[in-house]
Amino acid sequence: MGALGTAFVAQYVFDLWPCVLCLYQRWPYAAVIVIAIAGIALQRRMGAGPFLLLCAVGFLATAAIGGFHVGVEQGWWEGTAECVGDTSKVDNLQDLKAKIMSTPIVRCDEVAWSLFGISMAGYNVIAATILAVFCLFSALTSRKSELEA
Repeated sequence: MGALGTAFVAQYVFDLWPCVLCLYQRWPYAAVIVIAIAGIALQRRMGAGPFLLLCAVGFLATAAIGGFHVGVEQGWWEGTAECVGDTSKVDNLQDLKAKIMSTPIVRCDEVAWSLFGISMAGYNVIAATILAVFCLFSALTSRKSELEA
């Protein structure tokens, strides 16, 4: 919840609006929250291990999206069509103008904020990787303690 909370504070308090890749990085965190709640509710019946492994997968997913985003920011590769606005479904000039005017201009290849040369996407990669390792370690130790009990 801390990562999502930080993202929402950056967006709504500091006016740092997310690009589409930033938004994609939020979805695995939301999934991890749901998985963690299910894990808390079902821990006695199923043990914590499976839920911790699923959380690790969620953290690795957002780290992968964040890694892709860092690559786009650094110019290592191109972003997705959504990063620059998809105009493939536009048939005429008026529709194109309406689409351009209704779409906020938040590019995936521009760093909106950085600290010590690391963008928010970079910090997401670091944090999510640490959380994934923690979940994997916890899953292994919980499985070991469940087998010993």
